[in-house]
Amino acid sequence: MQYDLIVIGSGPGGYVAAIRASQLKMKVAVIEKAELGGVCLNWGCIPTKSLLKSAQVLNYIRHSENYGIPIEGDVKADFGKVIARSRDAAATMSKGVQYLLKKNRIEHIEGFGKLSGQNSVEVTAGDNSKINLTAKHIIVATGARSRELPGLRQDGERIIGYRKAMTLDKLPESMIVVGSGAIGSEFAWFYASLGTRVTLVEYLPSVVPGEDKDISAQLGRSFKKMGITVLTGTSVEAAEINENGCTAHIKTKKGEETIEAEIILSAAGITPNTENIGLEDLGIEMEGSKVRVDEYYRTNSPGVCAIGDIVHGPALAHVSSAEGIVCVEKMAGLQPEPLNYKNIPSCTYTNPEIASVGMTEQEAKEQGIDFKIGKFPFTASGKASAAGERDGFVKLIFDAKYGELLGAHMIGANVTEMIAGIVVAKNLETTAHEIIKSVHPHPTMSEAIMEAAAAAYGEVIHL
Repeated sequence: MQYDLIVIGSGPGGYVAAIRASQLKMKVAVIEKAELGGVCLNWGCIPTKSLLKSAQVLNYIRHSENYGIPIEGDVKADFGKVIARSRDAAATMSKGVQYLLKKNRIEHIEGFGKLSGQNSVEVTAGDNSKINLTAKHIIVATGARSRELPGLRQDGERIIGYRKAMTLDKLPESMIVVGSGAIGSEFAWFYASLGTRVTLVEYLPSVVPGEDKDISAQLGRSFKKMGITVLTGTSVEAAEINENGCTAHIKTKKGEETIEAEIILSAAGITPNTENIGLEDLGIEMEGSKVRVDEYYRTNSPGVCAIGDIVHGPALAHVSSAEGIVCVEKMAGLQPEPLNYKNIPSCTYTNPEIASVGMTEQEAKEQGIDFKIGKFPFTASGKASAAGERDGFVKLIFDAKYGELLGAHMIGANVTEMIAGIVVAKNLETTAHEIIKSVHPHPTMSEAIMEAAAAAYGEVIHL
């Protein structure tokens, strides 16, 4: 069958691209070998947020006396029901994607899609039967999977990846989490909140190493406060499975040590799914394990595009969706503006949450930029005090000459809901004084943005 567009993969890049193409009057098919919605909806963004919400509710109950609501007895989580709720959330969202595809007259084809020619895709169904489809355009959006580290091979029982971490049969007594990016930090916080004894191991000098140094330091303090053992500047050299769990051989600044745990969770990055999908057969250029594309996500093979985790850029769901829209609008003859990768928000849903966009302080220094910094702690926020969420701060970085907002870095309650407004402001080249003069509602967590801007220029406003 002939299509205008075939999309291989139904994650947040693939299904969004397909829907936008249908809106632009293209005849579209989506090929998916697993659940609709990809890793994000089924094994990433959505189910993990369900797990984290359960942990947050448990923490509220355990500290309810702080709010004047004493609860008698020991409160524990039903781990099985927490996991089941998470899986239900994922299933609901996957069904939502199915509805959207049907509503937009997009054909869903189950099976493994492989490029079989410049304008053709071979689909292998579950029974190994094959069909060949053709299209004027093809988008490869096959996503990524958990990266396996040398010496830390996952057996799916004792040494696991993020998928298994969402479906364990019982709550482990102890866990070593390897990698403190968003995935590792979120799982460390989740399991520690439910009562698991967690050791977080990070190769680089600080946790969430991609964040501003002040953010990393604050999260490290928060983790240690809740009882997580944080080992930075530490590598896992090897791991052994034994009768009671695992032994990890680690290398620290002080030398080599061994640590024991029931489970080891490997959360040190992802690997793009670019193998065995026909890229090499078409001579499509690669950059390491990722596909080389131009600013509109076109490969060197005419008619074939690639988006999401298999191309360079942040491996984030919202980035994949944005890339899919730009890609499709360009192939439809529109003139979309290329994505500005310097204005991509990043969120980590620990408690406290982290949200950031733009330059860090270190990056501004490295680029020789004359800048001003404004910080406002949530300890001085009326709303944060009333809510009992005083950990964290807002940190803004401005160009010293023109006052333009260069970066924003926040850690605290609900900051992932606050970052979008800063992304818009940064896109409009907003200055510190424009932020200061914009009336922010009181009392809110978001007024800390205004206060941080004022602090950069020595203007104390109010608590």
